[in-house]
Amino acid sequence: MINYSEHEGKLYHIQVGKGDIGRYVILPGDPKRCEKIARYFDNPQLVADSREYVTYTGTLDGVKVSVTSTGIGGPSAAIAVEELVQCGADTFIRVGTSGGMDLRVKSGDLIVANGAIRMEGTSKEYAPIEFPAVPDFDVTSALKEAAENLGAPCHVGVVQCKDSFYGQHSPETKPVAAELTEKWEAWLRLGCMASEMESAAIFVVASYLHVRAGSVLLVLANQERAKAGLENPVVHDTDLAIRTAVEAIRVLIRQDKDKE
Repeated sequence: MINYSEHEGKLYHIQVGKGDIGRYVILPGDPKRCEKIARYFDNPQLVADSREYVTYTGTLDGVKVSVTSTGIGGPSAAIAVEELVQCGADTFIRVGTSGGMDLRVKSGDLIVANGAIRMEGTSKEYAPIEFPAVPDFDVTSALKEAAENLGAPCHVGVVQCKDSFYGQHSPETKPVAAELTEKWEAWLRLGCMASEMESAAIFVVASYLHVRAGSVLLVLANQERAKAGLENPVVHDTDLAIRTAVEAIRVLIRQDKDKE
């Protein structure tokens, strides 16, 4: 494949090269969240700032780790994973935000995804729709352990991934309103925990590339709780989700060292 980058040795979109990152990478959506995450690293350094992709690299427990933002949605997240793998990464944790769906899921809770509904388009260009979007078991277990260690209110379950934010929040205004509403009701009846935009693409791309991926998500609010007249404040503080991802990487580092 042609390298379209202006800088030799750097990947076109993320502008990162081999040796610039660690094997463990945290993937927030928001570029502005990268500096906040990097503060949990030892000796963090800004590596690249290109488009929606901001990358910092530092260490945790003496091991090189990185954070790279993915932007919003599956296409840009898939690009980030593809290019980071080419640079040597093999373990990814998405840390992001979501909207709760199950009535038990409250604002400020965490969701550790153990599967994702592929109601987005990116993963369909990687795998037939029959192939499931599932995270790596070790990464998922590490996230659950980390959340428990931090005393975080945490649910483990399936999340729904879509491409249209406003298709979720105002489906009645869309020409395909009937389809959107019917599927939303199906996801609710199936026990879906929350809705977001990137995990399905990340999980399927990771499966294709034979690398590890998982997701931990902050629940901003829950529109189903609002409909039911239940308490539903909006929570924006992502720190607990970030700390869970950082602690999970520490768990994985220890486990990987033991295996070696």
